[in-house]
Amino acid sequence: MFRRLYAAGELNQVLLTIGLVFMSVAIATYLWGAGQQPLQMPTYLNARVSLGLFEVSSYRLFLLLVGGAMTVLLVLAFERSNLGAQVRAAVDNRQMAMSCGINVDRLFTLVFAVGCGIAGTGGALSVNLLGLDPSFPLRYLVFILIVVTVGGSGSIWGTLTAALLLGICDVFSKYYVPEAGAFTIFTIAAVILFLYPQGLFGKAVT
Repeated sequence: MFRRLYAAGELNQVLLTIGLVFMSVAIATYLWGAGQQPLQMPTYLNARVSLGLFEVSSYRLFLLLVGGAMTVLLVLAFERSNLGAQVRAAVDNRQMAMSCGINVDRLFTLVFAVGCGIAGTGGALSVNLLGLDPSFPLRYLVFILIVVTVGGSGSIWGTLTAALLLGICDVFSKYYVPEAGAFTIFTIAAVILFLYPQGLFGKAVT
């Protein structure tokens, strides 16, 4: 059964992932309760840093630096390394990659593990900004799916571009049109997908 799900299409894998998220939320709620968990940040992340015209908290600056560094490392790993070439080959043509001697199952398992580690690191680093409770993933799961879909499946630059575009528009909307709520993000996503059904950087299916 595991092998059937692992080799299934994107929709089935997304549904499986969402199911695992709900199970994890239920387990965390049972073990630690449904309330917010207390957090204690290091003192050096609670300071204010002057950038000339404006000030920003050291915590937000830290998140920007770490996020930028992780993006650069990912791009270099997938576009400039032998491992990245194997991943791209396996994604584009699984059967051909296997015929060339690439262990696709092991490769995809490694990529999945790295992706889980990066996602966990991002969640752990941003808890002081987003809060920490068992329902934490449910509040942002839809937005994560929107970012990946708008950016285009399999594109790091697409995901980054979509995250920046939707994030900036969301912040501006909350400041200048607060009554719109999350409607802004859904509207922008719908327009982009109408114009680019495969996402901003997605490949057209032939």
